[in-house]
Amino acid sequence: MSLARAVVLACGCAYGVLPGRALAHATDRRSLRAVVVTATAIPGASIEIDKIPGTVQFVRADALTREGTASLTTALNDRLSSISVNDNIADPFQPDILYRGFAASPVLGTSQGIAVYENGVRINEAFGDTVNWDLIPANAIQQVELVSSSPLYGLNALGGAISVTMKNGFSHSGTDLELSGGSYGQRTASVQFGRKSGIFGVYVAGRALDWNGWRMFSQDRMRDAYAALSVHTERATLDVSYTRADNEMHGQSPAPVQELAVNRSLVFTGPQGTIDALNFLTVNGTAELATHWSVQGVLYYRDFSQSVANGNTTNYVGCTNDVGVLCQPNGVTPLTDAQGQALPDLSNGGTQLIGEDDYERIRAWGRGGSLQLSDAQGIAGHANRVSVGVAVDDAATSYFSGAQIGVMNSQLVVLPSNLIVDTPENSAGALANGDATPVSVDSINENLSAFFTDTFNLTSRLAVTASGRYNLSHVDLADQRGSRLSGHNRYVHFNPAIGATYDVRRNVTLYGGWSVNNRTPTPSEIECSDPSAPCVLPSNLSGDPPDLKPVVAHAVELGLRGRVANSGRVGEITWHGSVFRTLLKSDIYAIATSMRQGFFQNIGDTRRQGVEAGIRYRAHAWSAYLDYSFVQATFLSPLVVPSPSNPYQDANGDIHVQPGDRLPEIPEHRVKLGVDFEPASHWTAGATLNLVSHFYYGGDASNQLPPIPGYAVVSLHASDRPTQHLEIFAAIDNVFNRRYATFGTLSDPTGVGAPGVPANAVTNGPGVDNRFLTPGAPFEAFGGIRIRW
Repeated sequence: MSLARAVVLACGCAYGVLPGRALAHATDRRSLRAVVVTATAIPGASIEIDKIPGTVQFVRADALTREGTASLTTALNDRLSSISVNDNIADPFQPDILYRGFAASPVLGTSQGIAVYENGVRINEAFGDTVNWDLIPANAIQQVELVSSSPLYGLNALGGAISVTMKNGFSHSGTDLELSGGSYGQRTASVQFGRKSGIFGVYVAGRALDWNGWRMFSQDRMRDAYAALSVHTERATLDVSYTRADNEMHGQSPAPVQELAVNRSLVFTGPQGTIDALNFLTVNGTAELATHWSVQGVLYYRDFSQSVANGNTTNYVGCTNDVGVLCQPNGVTPLTDAQGQALPDLSNGGTQLIGEDDYERIRAWGRGGSLQLSDAQGIAGHANRVSVGVAVDDAATSYFSGAQIGVMNSQLVVLPSNLIVDTPENSAGALANGDATPVSVDSINENLSAFFTDTFNLTSRLAVTASGRYNLSHVDLADQRGSRLSGHNRYVHFNPAIGATYDVRRNVTLYGGWSVNNRTPTPSEIECSDPSAPCVLPSNLSGDPPDLKPVVAHAVELGLRGRVANSGRVGEITWHGSVFRTLLKSDIYAIATSMRQGFFQNIGDTRRQGVEAGIRYRAHAWSAYLDYSFVQATFLSPLVVPSPSNPYQDANGDIHVQPGDRLPEIPEHRVKLGVDFEPASHWTAGATLNLVSHFYYGGDASNQLPPIPGYAVVSLHASDRPTQHLEIFAAIDNVFNRRYATFGTLSDPTGVGAPGVPANAVTNGPGVDNRFLTPGAPFEAFGGIRIRW
């Protein structure tokens, strides 16, 4: 579908909610209470939403528990326009969240285009700008704001920013205890307590979750806690919060379509697992300095660690001239350990299947703060709000990755052996295979920013906002096992923005704006950017990288939003519609050079453009929402890139990408519908529909393969409150047990005896299907109780 046709469709959806005669009577009688949002990434300085020259969407605490146990990613996927989910790792706590075609992903190596904040602190991890959704305690969230592209949110806000505000003793009162369980052994217990006494407030929350998972070996163990101590006076606030998390997740990677045809719960090579741990301390403060002047600030310390196990096939083989010893892929250069001893041939001359566990260890320490001065004093009789501030972020990361060789059992899991491959740089093994392992590198990220925003009311109906942010970033790397990975990188960029809002009529606002945003290459991208020395994505790094350029986004947006007050005849209605276009210069893309290796490269220009429209309705017994989004993500520069598993590769193993080809893994169309009915004051029932159009496989940037089919998933939920203190709830996901996929890529399924793959098949040979999919979850049912007092 073209952008023009999508605009017509969105306008058609909006036509029914534009205030006509019947609704005009309602708005003439009363004006809705102004909705206030955070003016910048730092909490404390607020502005009416009708003065924001961009799209702003909300998810509040009650929406997180609408379908049962609190879930941030489910609420984002269900309730916000242009949000979609890619399950690169098939785990509900590790999704890729896409907004307007930009990603916030926990997977190292994913191009990150969304900035994510918690209590005013940017939580994109330093080494790869990844976002670990599992580390945000969902039951402690007060509100989530989704803001379209704005330089005020700093690095990575190419497509927009997600800002999470946590609860405190002033926003949550009482004690909540929740126990729930459901399909595939899910068991959850959570508690939260909040209380205020005068100027003091306290809040604590905790959660324990265990889940066996519906795919083989996909069990999860989640433990997190959150606490906040607050002092709120009439002129100042101080909130000190602490997050602790210890999570072990075993989300499984995509599997061959031929294997999934045998059993959708099967996996392709293991082990697959991630262990995350976090200690996160924040201090938020605000103070009124004078009648119109105020100051806001944030300080933080973040201690993050991650261990990743990634079982794979291996290119190592038995030596041709030294029986009983493993060799590099050339069959001649022996494989050695850290003591220089040759590794034994576990394959017994190729009769026993072997693989490797490509493991990672990351430890990062981050600290920093932001300070902002705000003035709400008018100028010459015109309302004016201005904020200026600075932000300093400093992070040190220790990264280690290696490969352990092991026998692969009948379930395609690499068994531990303690046989660690050691090929130092410039050794015979590294020269033969093109990379060195293990890899150990330390990095320092230093970011300094200065920003401003000024919203000036030219008239009572027209407001103009000018803003900008100066970003200075240093990325230093120190190779701990050699010198190839060491280097210093410096990036400087100023990102301006200008926009305006116009009150077309009461509670109807027209808005538009232009902005520039940037992201810097991450340490993992910088050290894996040499085409002559590709790395195992995303594990091992290479060396001697060429310079990667920062990615710069130029965005324009035009939209209309409005609301209709509740009356005797019409419930409360809010609606919005917008058209957007974002052009990325020097976009960074992961390019595969073989089945397992690749590198990062600036590929020229790409574009995301589209429309989105949404409506929300709330009456006495009914509430509903409907969202439509069209996102067209395309290449604008011609490319010739390796795609070794693509059946349309040329004689050199390359595919040819033309301007206009769609970026893989991004669906164009998305429809979201939700309805809740409250027939009695104590009972609620509802349904949710998510409809997603087709999208292309990773590795098919030239769009020559048939795309991954779209899907429609229906969920149901209900709750009953028999007493003031007790609530019973239940939910069903994928009611009709639809078979669908949320992610797909191309790879080699041969050589391991995977079920459904022809025996003795060879790479790209007859009867081999190189398509891999992450299957969507089947029918699942959950239920539980909440006790409040």
